[in-house]
Amino acid sequence: MLLLALRTLKFRKAGFIATFVAMFLGAAIVMACGGLMETGVRMAAPPQRLVGVPIVVTGQQTYDDTVLTERNRIDPSVLDTVRAVPGVGSAITDLSFPATVVVGGKAVDAGSKGHNWSSAGLTPFTLTQGVAPGNGQVVLDAKLSADSGAGVGSSVQLTVHGAARTFTVSGIAHQTTGETIQPSLFFSDAQAQQLAGSEGKFDSIAVRPAAGVDVATLEQAVSSAVSGKAMVLTGERRGLADLPGTLSSRQTVIILAAIFGSWAVLIVMFGVASTLGLSLQQRAHEMALLRAIGTTSRQVRRMILGETAVLSVLATALAVAPGLVAGKLLYGQLTGNGVVSKEIIFHEGWIPITVGAFAAIAAAMGAALFAGRKAAKTEPVAALAESTLQTKWLTTTRLLLALFFMLNGVTLSVVTATVMTDGPTLASTAGPASVLFAIGVALLAPGITKAIVVALRRPVRAFSGLSGYMALRNATTNNVRMAGAVAPIILLIGIANGTLYMQATEDTVSAKSYENNVLADYVLDSSTGGFAPGVVGSVRSIPGVSGVSELVSSIGFVDAAGSGNTMDLRGVSANGVQQTIALDSLNGSIGDLKGNTVALSDKQAKDFGVRIGDNLKIHFGDGTAADPKVVATYADNPQEQYLLLPSDVLAPHTTTGLPTKILVKADGSADHTRIQSHLDGVAATVPGTAIADRSTLTSSNNQIQQILVSSNYTIVAMIVGYAAITVINSLVAVTRKRRGEFGLQRLTGSTKAQVLGMLSVEGALVAVIATILGTISSATTIVPYSLVKADSILPKGSIGIYLAITGGALALIFGATLFPSWRGMRTPPIEAARSPA
Repeated sequence: MLLLALRTLKFRKAGFIATFVAMFLGAAIVMACGGLMETGVRMAAPPQRLVGVPIVVTGQQTYDDTVLTERNRIDPSVLDTVRAVPGVGSAITDLSFPATVVVGGKAVDAGSKGHNWSSAGLTPFTLTQGVAPGNGQVVLDAKLSADSGAGVGSSVQLTVHGAARTFTVSGIAHQTTGETIQPSLFFSDAQAQQLAGSEGKFDSIAVRPAAGVDVATLEQAVSSAVSGKAMVLTGERRGLADLPGTLSSRQTVIILAAIFGSWAVLIVMFGVASTLGLSLQQRAHEMALLRAIGTTSRQVRRMILGETAVLSVLATALAVAPGLVAGKLLYGQLTGNGVVSKEIIFHEGWIPITVGAFAAIAAAMGAALFAGRKAAKTEPVAALAESTLQTKWLTTTRLLLALFFMLNGVTLSVVTATVMTDGPTLASTAGPASVLFAIGVALLAPGITKAIVVALRRPVRAFSGLSGYMALRNATTNNVRMAGAVAPIILLIGIANGTLYMQATEDTVSAKSYENNVLADYVLDSSTGGFAPGVVGSVRSIPGVSGVSELVSSIGFVDAAGSGNTMDLRGVSANGVQQTIALDSLNGSIGDLKGNTVALSDKQAKDFGVRIGDNLKIHFGDGTAADPKVVATYADNPQEQYLLLPSDVLAPHTTTGLPTKILVKADGSADHTRIQSHLDGVAATVPGTAIADRSTLTSSNNQIQQILVSSNYTIVAMIVGYAAITVINSLVAVTRKRRGEFGLQRLTGSTKAQVLGMLSVEGALVAVIATILGTISSATTIVPYSLVKADSILPKGSIGIYLAITGGALALIFGATLFPSWRGMRTPPIEAARSPA
């Protein structure tokens, strides 16, 4: 039977191509999302600076199974522990801190790092001129030397830990590897400790095994020795030692891959099933003839399953390479927008490839079983009688599946509106609601389509004449065929509208909330590691300035019972925070925010079970525990959830160690030109300082908001694009199958214009039905999300989004219907009437 199916393949090329494309693209998308998942799980970063050692011990980067966002340095005692492990040949410390060369008051290669000289032997740098650094001396890498014009024996000004200092260049080091890494400066070990302010702690310990010692065995021994105090990295994960906080992006990547991967699997399964089901429906006459000549139901079923298996295996095998390309494209969006460090390697191994292949093959085989069952079991005479028109479509299985998807979609919608609160997890229930509901509606599309066509009969006849009459007859008698065109468009409109309006609402609400929360007129931003304590005082003394506050941003953890979540931390200056950040309904005294203290919103205080005067147990982003005293509460803002701490308390627990921003508020009657001039003067004395006004500050926040947005849009575009291709496949296949019908119409007197007019009316009916059902499906996402996020049933965002999606769907419908029909009508009617699809 399989051989027979393959021999007759040339007579049903359209159905074959449509099914093949659906399987091929579907498998590629699922494989791409699987690659993102594997990349997030692995989080592999090849070593850059510490390329010369096989084992790297670095600070424990997790707290309570949650990844730390700031560097957690290693206690000196860990070095003794590592050196005592049998088989360790050498253990050398590494220390990194911001250090910038300054020439003419301007920073050279901002973002450069200072290191201790002992670590130079582990890195791809070799001393080619001069000698190792002593006290008051520095070794520059060749790039910094060239960019600054400093050579051996020259004096060079550096900004280290917010302060300007002068050093003598004792040597020049050249990079020995081909890949460019971060510009580096090297100081003596003692001076590096002093400049970093690390209190004797280290960033990492590079371990070399003794002669003859196996690396894997030594890695296990070192891990056991430092368990709970540090983490051990080997192989392609060694680069994480140079990327503090990078592991925190793992959760983002995994969540994105899980959400969109599950969406993709559902949509791919539906797309493949609907396309293959449509192809089998169009072969009803062929199945009937096979049954009439004595073919058993089992043989027909085996033929369908066999050809589907061959087709799906071929499609998924060819999808491996495009799936890898698509995965790299998606990952490129994440790294390009700063969601993940570009040093993290993209991985797509056999697991995501297998999952993608299994999803496409399972969908195809399930569709073959479901759609081919009727043709396989029907009696030969009945099959011949029904082969030209399919009217029976509702089965118990189909009804149960439709109810399952629709009820789950409605349930997620209700949960979003009644249970979920405004936060990062809101989209996890709102997003899938429209996908599930759209699939459920699509399964019931034949019945719904027939009902809507009956309701539209009179207005269509009134405006479309004979063409409309023929279109209505076709739509009423062959509602199953029309539903095959309607179903994928429902999915396209539902997903696109739901996702884009959900994101538009998030963007609008977040931007407005940030703008209302930040009162500052100017912000000073440092690109050289942060501001020394005296800078804020210089800004505060400027005439016309009413408030100045340092700003430190980090992410920590609240230990209060029932909280269990990470929390944004903001370090501010008590003298100036109230003028630069909106704090409504204050209780207590924000001026007391000094030393070991904290301020939080009234809702947070209630959730954490604390009042003014109580101590709140927290952990900073580097894992250090603290119990600051609550000195003030303020009105809660769901869009701006954070704890306020003194900047000089929070900053030492960040990777940079200093405030990187200073917020400035001007008096209402102040001369902004004079203030700008004074701020320029301050910036001139602090290299690497940029000044932005309020509009730039708000715009910068919007750019931060867009980091994840562009990645979301890329993934959604792939899924919507797949749905669009499914639409084209379905419409083209249906249209090509009807060439005989069009030929008969022309032989009985219909003109080309009348046939095309009929198809235009049918396309308009498909568009109206799909738009109505797709809009209802998207509402299951949009309405609850907007209610929680913006307290409105209407989403934020332009009506242009809806019009663009609907217009795109119309273009697909008419393009995929009229163009193949127009081309087909170039064939003489007599030939078209007897030609197979």
